[in-house]
Amino acid sequence: MAATGNEVDDAIRDLKSIPGFAAYAILNNDGIVIKYENMSYKTAVHHAHQVLSLSSKASRYVRDLFDAPDNEVESIRLRTVDYEMIIAQVGNFTVIVTQNPSKSDSKLVVEEKKEGEEKKEAP
Repeated sequence: MAATGNEVDDAIRDLKSIPGFAAYAILNNDGIVIKYENMSYKTAVHHAHQVLSLSSKASRYVRDLFDAPDNEVESIRLRTVDYEMIIAQVGNFTVIVTQNPSKSDSKLVVEEKKEGEEKKEAP
């Protein structure tokens, strides 16, 4: 069942209300950007190309790793210290959302890494 325009607009409004929301792009599975906000069209097309490639590879590897034929990748979450990208495929569409993680979360990740490095260096 296809989502109506109002359902899509409601979902986008909910995404925008999340603290740290930065941008989004909606594209079809051919890589054509349908809707985007807070990023240039060039950036949206670049994200679309990279994300569809990553998503198809992830799906292929998941099918190879797990024998059950109904195992499908529903979403991918990529996080760095400065950015987070969430990719979700629903039907014939893909949604890409970028977020800025809170600074306290970023500091926590950096501190944990430093603690782990200190433990590795100690004999």
